[in-house]
Formats: sequence, structure tokens, C-alpha cells
Amino acid sequence: MPERLIEVKDLEVKFHTEDGVVNAVDGVSFELQRGQVLGIVGESGSGKSVTAMTLLGLTRDRNTSFGGEVLYKGRDVLEMDEDELQGVRGNEMSMIFQDPMTSLNPVYSIGMQICEAIRVHERADKNQARRRAIDLLKQVGIPNAESRIDNYPHEFSGGMRQRAMIAMALACNPDVLIADEPTTALDVTIQAQIIELIDRLKDEFNSAVILITHDLGVVADVADEIIVMYAGRVVERASTRPLFYDPQHPYTWGLLGSIPRLDRPKQDRLHSIKGTPPSLIRAPKGCKFRPRCPHAFDKCMEEPRLENRVEEPGHLDRCWLSVEEKRELRVPTLAGTEEAA
Repeated sequence: MPERLIEVKDLEVKFHTEDGVVNAVDGVSFELQRGQVLGIVGESGSGKSVTAMTLLGLTRDRNTSFGGEVLYKGRDVLEMDEDELQGVRGNEMSMIFQDPMTSLNPVYSIGMQICEAIRVHERADKNQARRRAIDLLKQVGIPNAESRIDNYPHEFSGGMRQRAMIAMALACNPDVLIADEPTTALDVTIQAQIIELIDRLKDEFNSAVILITHDLGVVADVADEIIVMYAGRVVERASTRPLFYDPQHPYTWGLLGSIPRLDRPKQDRLHSIKGTPPSLIRAPKGCKFRPRCPHAFDKCMEEPRLENRVEEPGHLDRCWLSVEEKRELRVPTLAGTEEAA
């Protein structure tokens, strides 16, 4: 049985501001095993990145409070002191941040930044760290790595900067790799290469991956399990195939309907989810998706629980509609994906 690396139990993250308490993450739970790819999907502001950064202790602040547990190999990250976190962060768990141009230091060469990550956590001199950095750049597909290691971030293209960020994240052979929107601002060809690279390196390094994105199409081919987040909560959780072919939550239908399709007749416009995400300070009563849901009814004024309502084990959703009602309603919502039913 694969080793369980992370177990998140009812995680809550609250930011205390002058305007009120921001419930950024509200009762999120999941597990991650070695060799697994977990996709976390949702719109901006749904709590995806805050969840990921909390795993690394990056949301700690005097104005932040936490609830629940974040167990890494049985140790609660929320209870670790800074020295313990320093030993885990970057060494056992690493993160590929969303924008490599702002994450990379513009005044240091790519090689210096990768070498620094190696020397912070490993006993390596400058020459050993440099050789390791060159090997990493080769592994992530940087051509002429021996010479390009001395280049600065502005001398790399967007796709190559992202590859350099992946090399840095893999510098210490982490057990868990968190990729936060790793394909943002990249063209579709480079996006596919980056996702394929992360999936390949996961096998080579025997790691687990958390892949955060707003686009379900990005995780379709690589994720083993997907959780869909909305307003800080998990609204649906399932293995990849059941989530795509038997989605149970109207928000998931909206995300699927917004993906361009090449196997269907061209339509005038892509499907969109009406309205905007709710305030995390003053969230609506009951189902958080209710104000935007075209299928809301009186029962939705009560908060539904995340439960297994279909025959597929482990397929959980947070919606009051019956399974039969969902299968009748979602076909037009998904704009022609008949096989989803």
C-alpha cells in the first residue's frame, strides 16, 4: 500500500482584518499518498493557494488563525516551530509558485538560486551544488544547461523560467511537490509540456504532487483524484474519471462547461458561470453557491454536507439535488457533453 504522506483534517484558515474575519479555508479535508497526483480546482479566491501554502507554513501571521490538522508523515505542520518547518519546507515539501518572473530573484543567476536551495538543506560545497544544478536543469529540459546555468531570469523565456522553478523545487528530492497554477500565462503547447514534465518527474523522484489550477482541462490527464473548491469549501471530490463523466455539483458543471471542446460543433460562446464568487467575510447562508446556481431551491438555504450520494465510492459532493435530478439537469448545462450522463 502506498505511503500516506499528507492527511488534512477539517482545515480552517482565517485572516483577521479591519473589515472582518476572512474565512479563506473552511473545513477542508483530504489525503495524499506517495506517487499520487491530487488536483485542486476552483476560481480565484476559492482557497486553493491558501490551502497549499498552509501545508508549508507560509500563511503564519499574527493576524491568522488555524483550525483542524495538517499531518505530514504523522507530524502536525500547524504545531511545528520555525526550525522544524525549515527542515521540511524546501527539503521534504517544495512548491512551484504561480509566477516565476516574480518568484525568481532578478539580480541572481538561475544557477545561484538553485545552488542556494541545495546548500541550505544538504552538505554540499559550491562545486557539488553547481554540478547538481546542471543535472537538474538537464532533467527539466533546459538545453545547453552548462552555459545557461549562469543566465539571469530575464534571459529565459516564460516556459524556461517555469522549468527552472521546477528544477529548484526538485533540488532536494522532495516527497511532496506543490504546483500552484504552473501553466499560468504560458501558451497551450508549453502548458502541455510543463504538465507532462511534472508528471514524469513525479515518477522519477517517487514524489506526490498537488496540482492547483482553475482549469479542469489541465488536470484531466494527470490527476488521480480531484477536489473542487468554492468559497473556501470542498464542493465535490472524486477520482478523475467519475468527476468528468458523472459530475454531481452544479459548480463543477459550470467549470466543465467553460472548457473549449474540439469534438463538438463550434458554438457562439463558451458556457460561463453567472455572477461572482461571494465575500469570504460575509458569505451567503446555506449553500455558498446558491446565489449563482440556476437550480437553487428552498432547501439550499441550509448548508449541505459533503457526502457520498452516488454508487461510486469516494465520490463526495455538497448539493441538495437528488442524483436523478442532477443527471437530468446537467446535460444542457455542460453544453452538449452527452456522454457525461
